[in-house]
Amino acid sequence: MIAQATNPIIRWEWVVEEWDQIREAIVEHLTLTVLALAVGVVISAFLTALVLRVRWMATPVTATTSLIYTLPSVALFALLAPVFGNLSRWTAVLPLAGYTLLILVTNAVAGFQSVPAAVRDAADGMGMSPARRVWSVELPLAIPFIMTGIRIASVSTVGLVTVAAIIGQGGLGGLIFSGLRRTFWTPMTVGASLSIILALAIDALLVLAGTLLTPWQRRRRTPKQATSPAAATAGTTAVVAS
Repeated sequence: MIAQATNPIIRWEWVVEEWDQIREAIVEHLTLTVLALAVGVVISAFLTALVLRVRWMATPVTATTSLIYTLPSVALFALLAPVFGNLSRWTAVLPLAGYTLLILVTNAVAGFQSVPAAVRDAADGMGMSPARRVWSVELPLAIPFIMTGIRIASVSTVGLVTVAAIIGQGGLGGLIFSGLRRTFWTPMTVGASLSIILALAIDALLVLAGTLLTPWQRRRRTPKQATSPAAATAGTTAVVAS
């Protein structure tokens, strides 16, 4: 009981006194997460295009991204630290981006492959070029799959960023490690709680973004339209092409 009283789970006076440090950790955590996701999205877009254009590349791309995903994060940070330096932001960003590739590429490829052949034929029949068909028809229909991948990757990245504290680039993970070193529960509680809140907030924003990007999914179809494949295909093509 005495130990619990002297070292409670959270000391609110510490939160008030160290708020500048906490705010800096939040900004750093968010910055690392956004940078890692941005780099991951760019690389995964290239890999997805490669897989869709050259079908036999699916196996090597999947194998490579799976291998990266299975590497321990601590080991990967340690390997890159001598190259970029312990305090370099890219020492953390590059491994974090690598861990997103398997999720992003898998979901993006699945999204494009889910586009019905009838929709592609309808787009070709409207005289669309292959590039315009991809951007105007296939990409919008693949967005739900792509956004699901981004959501999963973002939540996992928020968690992995905390591990980057071992190389001095951990954001909220720095508070957690500081609390562990000093056996002081308050920084650990604050760091862990804010990491969870940050993950939930990013996920909620991505859900909203996905909803705004796919307004046609919010439209309620009548039973007659739902049971008519021809009408559904024509309606989908018209909405996307517009």
